[in-house]
This record gives sequence, C-alpha cells and structure tokens, in this order.
Amino acid sequence: QVQLVESGGGLVQAGGSLRLSCAASERTANTYAVAWLRRAPGKEREFVAAISRTGSSSYYADSVKGRFTISRDNAKNTVSLQMDSLKLEDTAVYYCAARRGMLITTASYDYWGQGTQVTVSS
Repeated sequence: QVQLVESGGGLVQAGGSLRLSCAASERTANTYAVAWLRRAPGKEREFVAAISRTGSSSYYADSVKGRFTISRDNAKNTVSLQMDSLKLEDTAVYYCAARRGMLITTASYDYWGQGTQVTVSS
C-alpha cells in the first residue's frame, strides 16, 4: 500500500504563505487521487482540496478557494498545497490522503500521512 509523508508545516503570520508537500512511496500518477484535509483543535476533520489522478481536475473547500492551490508532480510522486493569504482559522493539522480512482470531496480516503502542523499567528 502507498505510504504518504507530509512536510512543510510550521508557524506563519496571518497573511503569509506556506507550501506543504506530500511524498508518496510509489508511483501515484493515473492511479491515486490525492487530497489534503485538516483537523483544527476541537473540530471535525474537514476536506480542504483534492486533485485527480492525472492532475487535470481539482476541487477546493469554499473556505480556501482562491487562497490555496493544489498541484501534483507525477514524475516525482509528490502533491503540493500552496497556501497563501493564511488566516488564523487555517490553523490545523494538515493531512495528505490518497485513494485509487476518482477524487472525492469527503474524508473517505484509504491511505493517510501522519500529518503536519500549520499554525497561523496574529
């Protein structure tokens, strides 16, 4: 089964940017849709963004649309999440997740990374 490792989290001021990366242990092109989800303190896990197997389609939660961009480099088996104009409410643990087949906008992904903390300060 594919293993996922996130990196790039950290502390950033509101209005700043961070770029998260998700590295897969095997080739994911044309096989796995990949998503980013997050869990804020005291809240349920929520969908953030997802990208299709080929990278031709992507979807975003309304709360991040226009600020976050998901992309994939199939040659390197990585998926990135560029986060701009960060807000305090973006503070959460961010998880990379994958599933075979089509992307979905729920948390029903089969493979998960360990998560990376993103903290936005005022």
